Parts: sequence; C-alpha cells; structure tokens
Amino acid sequence: MEAVMTKSRPIDCAPIDCVGVICFRGDDVLLIKRGTAPRKGEWSIPGGRIEASETERDAALRELFEETGIMAALEDKVATIDAQFEDFNYRLHDYAARWISGEPQFGDDAADARFVPPHELDTLGMWPKTREVIETARDSLQNKSVLQK
Repeated sequence: MEAVMTKSRPIDCAPIDCVGVICFRGDDVLLIKRGTAPRKGEWSIPGGRIEASETERDAALRELFEETGIMAALEDKVATIDAQFEDFNYRLHDYAARWISGEPQFGDDAADARFVPPHELDTLGMWPKTREVIETARDSLQNKSVLQK
C-alpha cells in the first residue's frame, strides 16, 4: 500500500476520508468525468466521502454504484493518498475491483462514465496520482490472478 502527500500549502483541518474504486472489466478501467468540485471536469476513478457508520469497503461499493450503476467485487486496498484539492484535505482510500455487472450510466456527481482501454489513459489528462493508482491496482489484480493459478 502506498502513502503519498501532495500539498501546495498547509490547511488547518483534518482530512476528509474518501474512497476510490479502480474497477476493471478485462483490461479496461472504469472512469468517471467529475461533475462537481473538486477537480470538476477531470476524468477520475469513481468514489466519494465515507459516511458516518460506514466502512471503507461499504462506502466504496456504494459510491461505485451511485456514480456508475456498476456492481463489482471489491479486492485489495491498493493505496492511501493524502491530497489537497480546492482548500480541503482529503485522505483517499483506493481499492481494486473486478466488474460483475452493469453498463456505465453516470449519476450522482459524475458527468460521464465509461470503461476506458489502457491505450487511451494517457490522452485523458488525469491527475498523475490517479494514473499511478490505476497501474498499481492493475498490477495487484494480475499478481493475485497469477498466485491463484
């Protein structure tokens, strides 16, 4: 698991715990185009805030379904990233997942949702940490598949 700190200036508030889901259908990864701040208009992984009394895993599956209509099998946590966006501190808990059912239908605070093939990822202009965590999740799932054989 990776921990990374990205801050341009200090902020005097505790981080907001959020989850992200890196969901694969074959080699393609599910991405959303953010419809609200932070990072509005950028492509990212589905996710959002953890609600009171919710576990990280429950929040991850809820957010995935709310934003995309996709059902997935949640796998390992692949990263914890501390980040600052638009004057807020966030702690992002990212999980790898395997698609089970559904076709992407953007909802909640997503403006678009689709499965993206690997060769298109570098053309989307994502936050570099998002791109990095996608590859970390891909490696995690591939290693897990090899070990299970």
